[in-house]
Amino acid sequence: MSGMLDGKSALITGAASGIGRAAALAFAREGAWVAAADLTLEAAQKTVAAIEAQGGQAVAIAVDVTDDAAVQAMVAAAVSAFGGLDCAFNNAGIAPFQVNAGGVAAADVAEEAWMRILDVNLNGVWRSLRHEVAQMRKQGGGAIVNTASIAGLVGLRGSSAYVVSKHGVAGLTKAAAADHAAENIRVNAVCPGYIETPMTEDSMRRNGERIMARVPMARMGKPEEIAEAVVWMCSDRAGFVTGACWTVDGGYTAV
Repeated sequence: MSGMLDGKSALITGAASGIGRAAALAFAREGAWVAAADLTLEAAQKTVAAIEAQGGQAVAIAVDVTDDAAVQAMVAAAVSAFGGLDCAFNNAGIAPFQVNAGGVAAADVAEEAWMRILDVNLNGVWRSLRHEVAQMRKQGGGAIVNTASIAGLVGLRGSSAYVVSKHGVAGLTKAAAADHAAENIRVNAVCPGYIETPMTEDSMRRNGERIMARVPMARMGKPEEIAEAVVWMCSDRAGFVTGACWTVDGGYTAV
């Protein structure tokens, strides 16, 4: 049986760990050629090695999504490797605890931390999207998925900058979908709940019991469960889906 992404080329940012790594492996399993991008080449190469070990094809790219020239070079490298760009998963992001903003009230967040989170999580997605769209226009279309979050749908205490960044990603997704639909470019977002990744460790350490009490399925999600949604959104099976923010959260936002 053929895979959902047979013959397609894909670019994934934040591909070294967590959701990004799971997505890279899932894309490759479904037949895509994968450009795995992360902040360091060494980290991206580990994902490439895992893909190659399962018989897939991939290349590693180093990128800082806060650097527009680096993002442009990333897209160019992916196109050079595989001859085009059919799918993109803009997944690179940081959590509040990484800039000492975890558990800090909105009015008390340091400006440097606030700007850093927005520059990576929101502006980084926009930089990636703009260069991906430029390539997809040349080809006559493509599919883009951005990583938003349940924090892009509701407010979370002590995570104001992150919440703002992810609400921005959801808004960007909808606006870009409307802007580029006529160019056969689909743009969607995935909104993960609490997933078993390094980025959720701080939240779970501080508030794990309270968080789990809010999840009807009474467990954390797995990166692979997010990856499956992203693969589908990038596939031709989702050909009439654009501007959607797909929630994968075990029911957190349903109650």
